[in-house]
Amino acid sequence: MIYAYMRQYLNSESVSQQRKAIATFALKKSIYINKEVIEYTTKNISVEERFEFEKFVHTLKKGDIIVLSDISILSSLAEDVVKVVTCLISRGVEAYVASSKSSINKATTLGEFFPYLNGLRDAQKKVSKTIGRPKGSKSNSKFDSMYSKILEMLNNGHTVSFIAREFKVSRSSLKDYIQSRGMKDILNDSSDQKEPSKRLSDRLIICPFDKQNITKG
Repeated sequence: MIYAYMRQYLNSESVSQQRKAIATFALKKSIYINKEVIEYTTKNISVEERFEFEKFVHTLKKGDIIVLSDISILSSLAEDVVKVVTCLISRGVEAYVASSKSSINKATTLGEFFPYLNGLRDAQKKVSKTIGRPKGSKSNSKFDSMYSKILEMLNNGHTVSFIAREFKVSRSSLKDYIQSRGMKDILNDSSDQKEPSKRLSDRLIICPFDKQNITKG
């Protein structure tokens, strides 16, 4: 099954814009969309609070494909995007991203995935002038701009102490940030891990939705 997944929320492209981007991409790739899925949220809430999206993810099966106009449609928060991609890969689902004309699947490497996170961080900076923050989202941190690099260094086996020295920041503050963003869980890493992951699927195997009761909503 091939799904066109669209999401309308604050600061996002309209559904009609997303549909046009997906249709253009699908035509060029000779992809036939079987079904459209549209999610409406009034606020850019965390992925754990998007119960209808959770139910949709639970309907996906191995071999299914979702087509997005942009990776930010999954979430504007980098850590939430990683969680969703984790979930999709663990279920054998592939995501096509129209804006980058690329796909994310079990063979995608971390190196190939990091640019997506950088793009999200840049986009977050542009809307950071908004007063307050979405319910359920993490507060801003001075480390946010370093998120992708920190994740990459952890994946390459560097310790928190080493990373703190590289960035000339407090080890305890950096450790708290890494824990608050669940970065160690994302990489399924340990303090003595030496070998870098070759693919996202090597470590990104925890589906956040599986920890919850899907009868919500």
